[in-house]
Amino acid sequence: MQYLLNGQESERLYYKKIDLKQFDSWLAFHKHPSSKKYWNAVYDDPITECKKWYEKQQYRYDNNLGGMNALIEKKSNQLVGYCGLLVQTVDNHQELEIGYSLIPQHWKKGFATEAAIKCKEYCFENNWSEELISIISLTNIPSQKVAIKNGMKIRNQTIYRDNEVYIFSVNRDN
Repeated sequence: MQYLLNGQESERLYYKKIDLKQFDSWLAFHKHPSSKKYWNAVYDDPITECKKWYEKQQYRYDNNLGGMNALIEKKSNQLVGYCGLLVQTVDNHQELEIGYSLIPQHWKKGFATEAAIKCKEYCFENNWSEELISIISLTNIPSQKVAIKNGMKIRNQTIYRDNEVYIFSVNRDN
């Protein structure tokens, strides 16, 4: 199952499959120092990181592991970031995550919340899962606020890819 929202829309956004034509716009995310501050990882240069990111998304698409959707602002027709439903393994258990990342110039405008809510609603409407999670660094307060606005609560704290994280979750019945 792909778990994609391709062709969907919300108030200010269109949801489309990722496209390498968006590479230059998405590179701004990888160049911004704050995009890396929440994860313990060794990073390559921004161009290499951006290439790896696109390869990972294509791998997800090809292997039915969900995937990110390009978030295109209706008003400007510009890429604002990505959000999607991702198959993740957390504490040896496979779950469906709402993941989101925005280009820095679009932070604090409500796009992440709008997209995360759309992903949640679309997932539950299509009966893809009874529960959704978001994996968020203990120090990533902006992403935690998005999860809370999406009706999520902290389910537990754990280690994910060598990082201390909160697992936020929401059930269909919440």
